[in-house]
Amino acid sequence: MAEAAQFQGMTTSPARRRLRRAAALLAGAPVLAGLLWLPTASPAEAASASETVDVALSSLSPSAPVKGDTLTVSGTVTNTGKKAITGAEVELRVGPRLSGRPHIDEASKATGYTPGSDAKALGGPYRVTIDRLASGISQDFTLSVPVSKLDLGRAGVYQLGVSLSGRTAGDDHDQVLGIERTFLPWQPESAGKKTQLTFLWPLVSTTHLSAETGSDEQQTPVFENDVLAAELAAGGRLEQLVSLGSGLPITWVVDPDLLATVDAMTRSYEVRTETGDTVPGRNQAVAKRWLNSLEQAVQDRPVVALPFADPDLASLAHRGKDVSGSLSHLQPATAVAETTVETILHVKPSTDFAWPVEGAIDPSIVDVATSAGAHNIIARSDSLRETGSVSYTPSAARPIGGGTTAVVADARLSKAFYGDLSQAGDSTRAIQQFLAQSLALTQQAPNAQRSIVVAPQRMPTAAQVQSMAKALQGLADQRWTQPLDLIGASEATPDPDATTRVPAASQYPKDLRARELPVQTFQDIKGTQETLDNFKVILTSPDRVVTPFGNAINREMSTSWRGKAGVAAQYRNGVQSYLKDLTTEVRLIQKSALTLSGRSATIPVTVQNKLVQSVDNLVLRLKSSNPTRLKLDDGSVVAEQPIKIDGGHSQSVKFAADANANGPVQVTAQLYTEDGKLYGGPMTFTVKASEITPTVMLVIAGGVLLLVLAGVRMYTQRKRAAAREAAATGGAGDETDGRTVSDTSEQPSDPTPDTAPESADPSGAGEKVDR
Repeated sequence: MAEAAQFQGMTTSPARRRLRRAAALLAGAPVLAGLLWLPTASPAEAASASETVDVALSSLSPSAPVKGDTLTVSGTVTNTGKKAITGAEVELRVGPRLSGRPHIDEASKATGYTPGSDAKALGGPYRVTIDRLASGISQDFTLSVPVSKLDLGRAGVYQLGVSLSGRTAGDDHDQVLGIERTFLPWQPESAGKKTQLTFLWPLVSTTHLSAETGSDEQQTPVFENDVLAAELAAGGRLEQLVSLGSGLPITWVVDPDLLATVDAMTRSYEVRTETGDTVPGRNQAVAKRWLNSLEQAVQDRPVVALPFADPDLASLAHRGKDVSGSLSHLQPATAVAETTVETILHVKPSTDFAWPVEGAIDPSIVDVATSAGAHNIIARSDSLRETGSVSYTPSAARPIGGGTTAVVADARLSKAFYGDLSQAGDSTRAIQQFLAQSLALTQQAPNAQRSIVVAPQRMPTAAQVQSMAKALQGLADQRWTQPLDLIGASEATPDPDATTRVPAASQYPKDLRARELPVQTFQDIKGTQETLDNFKVILTSPDRVVTPFGNAINREMSTSWRGKAGVAAQYRNGVQSYLKDLTTEVRLIQKSALTLSGRSATIPVTVQNKLVQSVDNLVLRLKSSNPTRLKLDDGSVVAEQPIKIDGGHSQSVKFAADANANGPVQVTAQLYTEDGKLYGGPMTFTVKASEITPTVMLVIAGGVLLLVLAGVRMYTQRKRAAAREAAATGGAGDETDGRTVSDTSEQPSDPTPDTAPESADPSGAGEKVDR
């Protein structure tokens, strides 16, 4: 009609034309909307749908590809939903290049599929089709694609995703039902300035040896259990550390106690059972193989020895230093560490490094660590934090004053292998994140070469060891890193802008402080050490006792006891109890009451030594509770005599005694060491003094004289009577040379003492003492 009107010469106003145009737009809007509508989901709905399928990546090879490589990704998809999935496709998605370490951290936390943020699928032939995936069913997949098809740009870290798309019953369109992301380091050529990478390889275990040893010449050791054998056997944690570490550019960090324990296993040893008995250990062959393999692996390689038994430096600093004598154990533990490693592995280790738990330090920990002679402390960057003056990760070495260097391990790289890595998917994720972080670190300052240290967990599991080894193998071509040992890292030129301020005690992590060894640990150690010091002075072969108990005391301070308060206390109590049992093997034999008949006599006291070795440097003191009534050794109140007894023997020591009055007297016998310290408990017995006065003696003497005279008279009378009888009969007795020989009567022997001088048996009731 408009065209007709115009054709007819008719015109319309501009306002009317605008009104018509608006009406037309409104009328056509529903039709246009119907033509353009597409089935889309909100981000929340998409994320929910993308969690229907669990995608796990079991391997990615090569982990850091170069030009010309073919990337192969293997894994498993599992339908965790309630409905079957049809028309599914597993595809690769190569995301954008990540600009730095914080972006890698952020990307690693992402879950679920996010439209618009996640990259498009690679598509084409590089996909796997699954017609139907029932609920609860898993299916493996492998995707292979030439690196040239990934459209990677310049060197850096790229996000790589593997997704499953499909539809479930009731859906009329495909959507992403599951996705797993990882990282793809891309450095096709060697970097200009490679990062010097130091990777610590810890050989540390829990405490297995008790303080108890056999009484034989070899001092057969007694193990608390036999679980160490499983760690040393093929596939075990310690076996994997040695077999995989032997071919890697690492620095061995060794607890000498582990070496000493395994070395003890190579010979005869006993294992304590749950009932407290012991049975022969039977894993000598396993221990020998492991030690031989380790000895070969460390030859001409850097070895760092921790103080013996890996003492908990933070616990010593925060809870032990106020208990006298606690810090005195560190210096000997460091000294014995060097000797142990040299003796068993035949290499000279460095003992100049201290390693606090989790690399967390404060001023008191630094003081304790350096008190044993260490000049380098292995810290971690989440403890010695940067203040913001450096825009990149600085070199590890930091001078912190007093000639001490903090070797600061990178926290991200050091914690990359924490957690349960027994599943292939978790292991692959850890490996790729480690490689990505190391490349991103290098690219922070590509023109400045830095020295970076990785300090993983002290006792990694076998799965964690395998993951660490694969990650280091991924760096083997040295495209952006090159190996450096820990000694070299500690001597590297420090970054002048890096922080050197040791954090205050208030900044020490609360969770670490809560797991520290309690004060009671160090009080128990003090008591055990005092008992040992008092015991060793009487021994003729003190090393047979000092060495096993000294090592046991070091083990009581071990870092491995963290979080195991009950078991740790049980171990300490066992050490102390066994030591006390040994000290009681040298003891006084209890005596019953004695009767002292007369003014002067000797009192025997028996000392027994049930130890294998002889004892010396002991003094036995005897004290009268009433010196007026009973004096010892020419009038002394206290008498003493030195004691020396062979192993397995007893000695009866005699003391002279004088009684001045009748009545019972308490006498106390006590052993002392030569320096005057008490040894064992006192032994008290009663001496019943029964003095004979001069008047009584005269009466007795008169009576005896009368008896003698009477006997002489009777003898004379009998002789005369016999003579008269012989004369009357005209006979005579037997004659020899004209002399008469009478029958000779047997002379009585000296009376036997009631108590033998050397008897080790207790005295009987009413025992009389030799005068």
